[in-house]
Amino acid sequence: MNQKTIERPFSIEGTGLHTGEKVSLVVNPAPAGTGIIFIRKDIPENPAIKADINFLLDVEKYPRRSSISSGNVHIHTIEHLMSAVYGLGIDNLIIEIKGAECPGLDGSALVLVQKFLESRIVEQNESKNFYRVKEPIYISENSSHIVALPSDTLRISYTLDYPNSVIKSQYASFEVNTESYAREIAPARTFCLEEEVEKLKSLGLGKGSDFSNTVVIGANGIIKNSFRFPNEPVRHKICDLIGDLALLGMPLRAHIIGIRSGHALNTKLVKSLKNLMHREKASAVYSDVSIEKRKPVLEIEDIEKIIPHRFPFLLVDRIIELEEDKRVIGIKNVSANEWFFQGHFPGRPVMPGVLIVEAIAQVAGVLMLSKKENQGKLAFFMSIEQAKFRRAVKPGDQLVLKVEVSRLKSKVGQVQGKAYVDDKIACEAVLMFALVDG
Repeated sequence: MNQKTIERPFSIEGTGLHTGEKVSLVVNPAPAGTGIIFIRKDIPENPAIKADINFLLDVEKYPRRSSISSGNVHIHTIEHLMSAVYGLGIDNLIIEIKGAECPGLDGSALVLVQKFLESRIVEQNESKNFYRVKEPIYISENSSHIVALPSDTLRISYTLDYPNSVIKSQYASFEVNTESYAREIAPARTFCLEEEVEKLKSLGLGKGSDFSNTVVIGANGIIKNSFRFPNEPVRHKICDLIGDLALLGMPLRAHIIGIRSGHALNTKLVKSLKNLMHREKASAVYSDVSIEKRKPVLEIEDIEKIIPHRFPFLLVDRIIELEEDKRVIGIKNVSANEWFFQGHFPGRPVMPGVLIVEAIAQVAGVLMLSKKENQGKLAFFMSIEQAKFRRAVKPGDQLVLKVEVSRLKSKVGQVQGKAYVDDKIACEAVLMFALVDG
């Protein structure tokens, strides 16, 4: 399956549901590999923001919507537009926007779908990459839950529950493709309970909402409107969830199950998926084959000139990559004769987890202390955070120790370290050091 864009641009105008401000869009085709890029045309220098989870604004501070930012430049309520893009299988667009919020239109993604279809969706000459969920992911907060399960297609199932309203409980499940999205999901409009209206207004939200673009549900049913589907609210929740999944930046193969989830929980799932993608990519890049072909940058004699550790506590055999202030890769060959195997589960030898962290730290020390201005200094632990042990390290294993700098100042350094065995992460941690005179 190849990537897709549109054949010709289209424009659209409207009012932001939350800001109440007039806004206009011009949606343009984009080359393969571009992704979805927003450009603020109403701001000098026309800053660009990619529709990606890495640019997500804090959903807690900006509730009831999904927004992206770059510095002080924001674009709010992108979920309906991104839902239409994702639901129709579009990969590459440049969206010029004049305003800080996408237009609310009729409160659904239907008008956007019609515009995309009128502009004709076309294939490009590069293949489309998919991310397949390989094992269950579960996130829960209070009474809300979201789950990602392995699947050969994208299916979304959602349970909505408002027990004290006329909505009660609703459930819907769809395999998401162009036809099902345009027919069953896109027309479903945003909604709120009548009792929520004043609270939303007090938060400065809903300034552009009215009965024509928001389904308001009172004690006796829908007010000044009628449902497009008997279960329109749960379908709109699925529409929003698809828009949030689009921030992964890659089409997904998974069965997503949402139970009372909203933008905050949806985007936490996307962040988890993004982290898994990076982890799997790193494992592929630092495979045994590529490691074995690399010539050492520093041998053991060179390492001993940089860090003060010696047998039995020198846990790095060689350095195969070193980029100053950025990254380093070291190797530790775990021998059956290691001193710690004599007493650490001697019947079933396992390298102590704290020593794996120490090995990562020593590689980080090489990175920091190899700088000319740091020679002769020592690196002492300040903190160890987010330490996770994912598999046992046994005699005969080769530890590939990858360290990347997060922050480095004259006296303090923070790094993200990972230890791999057979392409899989054995241990990872965030380490902070203090550099002191030797």
